[in-house]
Amino acid sequence: MTEATTAPKPIPEPDETSEPFWKATLEGKLLLMKCSDCGGFRLPSRQHCDRCLSAKFEWTPASGRGTVRSFGRMHQVYHPAFAEEVPYTLAIVELEEGPRLPTNIVDLDGREVRVDMPVELTWERHEDVALPKFRSRD
Repeated sequence: MTEATTAPKPIPEPDETSEPFWKATLEGKLLLMKCSDCGGFRLPSRQHCDRCLSAKFEWTPASGRGTVRSFGRMHQVYHPAFAEEVPYTLAIVELEEGPRLPTNIVDLDGREVRVDMPVELTWERHEDVALPKFRSRD
């Protein structure tokens, strides 16, 4: 057995604030924190709204659509659990609602990814959470 098959992937551990976000991922829903005062969206677990500094919010479903703002192609194995996935594409996706989400672009060769590329949500499922990933809408 190789080291890559024995090392588990590092998976997010929900805390009290982010638990609703991660629970929703298992249902195929991407939730954002929507400010109850100004309507701005943010990612969990931001303590306050970036626009008005309010701590009040409600969980709101996101569209699941966005745009690639930045990306990089990983060719080196930095963690043994990802050895079989190299090369893979890391990206910052700006959601239609505004927040920018660090994620992966999947189902494409890295040479096909470009800044301003429209993308849509897909999921990488694990036992306790599902990770939001994105694929091209082109």
